[in-house]
Amino acid sequence: MNPALELATLGGGCFWCIEAALQAFAGVEKVESGYAGGQVDSPTYEAVSNGESGHAEVVQVTFNPSVISFQELLTIFFHAHDPTTLNRQGNDVGTQYRSVIFTHNGSQAEVARKVTAEITNEGLWADPIVTEIAPLSRFYKAEEYHQNYYKNNKDKPYCSIVIAPKLQKLFKQFKSKLKDQG
Repeated sequence: MNPALELATLGGGCFWCIEAALQAFAGVEKVESGYAGGQVDSPTYEAVSNGESGHAEVVQVTFNPSVISFQELLTIFFHAHDPTTLNRQGNDVGTQYRSVIFTHNGSQAEVARKVTAEITNEGLWADPIVTEIAPLSRFYKAEEYHQNYYKNNKDKPYCSIVIAPKLQKLFKQFKSKLKDQG
């Protein structure tokens, strides 16, 4: 990995939604869907989605901090999902859908706590934020069919009914931060 790039590992419910959201932002070089925070080595989607492995569905974001800071990524992340519902996003229920920031170092943990407090103070969400902040122990890349899911499946009902409206709202709000669409 280019030494100028950094990693962020974030879980906000279904990884397809968070992946699609973050891929669109300038400075984001790569987004991989995967699993983190569980007790099983090399978990499968079946084990994670059944809640058997303890892992959360997450994305690992490779980003250029000179273009988009970790703080800006987290601000977008907090707007891209509901961080106030414990172990749930919409109809997806279970610890695998928890809101979580897996930090890669102490600096990220400090920024995560700061951004969480700022979002709380701004009153973006009426209910308290329940996003877990924990050190990353290991990231497992999800199966290949989960990668770039929205881009490859825009016509599927989940993508058009659930993901697309979220993206429209998010992209309108953060238009100046999007990659050049031209």
